[in-house]
Amino acid sequence: MRYWTVEEARAYLPRLKQLVETVRHTEQVQAGKVGSRNGNASPAAEARDAVDELEAGDIILRDTVTGLSDFPALGEDGVVYYLCWRLGEDELSWWHLPEEGFPGRKPLPRSPRGPGGSL
Repeated sequence: MRYWTVEEARAYLPRLKQLVETVRHTEQVQAGKVGSRNGNASPAAEARDAVDELEAGDIILRDTVTGLSDFPALGEDGVVYYLCWRLGEDELSWWHLPEEGFPGRKPLPRSPRGPGGSL
């Protein structure tokens, strides 16, 4: 399992946006909502490649419509949590514990003694 730092995840956001848009576009093509892009690879192959890249980085794409994605992170206190981002957000600014999910999002930085971060 790869654990991301906030800085690494923020630096990867432009690429994450591209990958999410590729997967979203493929779903729209398959639903007949848009036409295929010009290019050599089929939309399905492009989406597979995008998902493979996300999986290789242990990034979890939770919802293709909103682009909701989680980066696993490991706090200095040893607690595993997720850095949380979705389409439309300019910055990676949220985190949550795995059992809390999206409703439990809290603003970064994560404090080990703050809400949800017990020692």
